[in-house]
Amino acid sequence: MKKRPKAVPEFANEGDERRFWEQYDSSDYLDWTQAQQVVMPRLKPTTKTISLRLPQHLLDSIKIAANARDVPYQSLIKVWLQEKLRKH
Repeated sequence: MKKRPKAVPEFANEGDERRFWEQYDSSDYLDWTQAQQVVMPRLKPTTKTISLRLPQHLLDSIKIAANARDVPYQSLIKVWLQEKLRKH
C-alpha cells in the first residue's frame, strides 16, 4: 500500500522554509512519482564579475581571435574555459 505524503507546513518566511527542508526529507512530504520535468528557457545562470590580470600581448591575441570569430572577447574566453573544463 502506498504511503500518503505528510502535509507541508506553513512557513513564516523563506528562511524558516529553507531550514525545514535542510532537516527533513522531501519524499515524506511530496509524491515524486507525480513530478514532471520543467523547462525554463528564459532562466539565465547567475554570473559573477571577476578581475583577471593578463599580459597585454595575451589579451591582444585573444581579442584578435575573437574578432576573427565575430564574437566579444569575453564570450570567447568563457567558451574556451568551458571547453577546457569539459576535457577534465
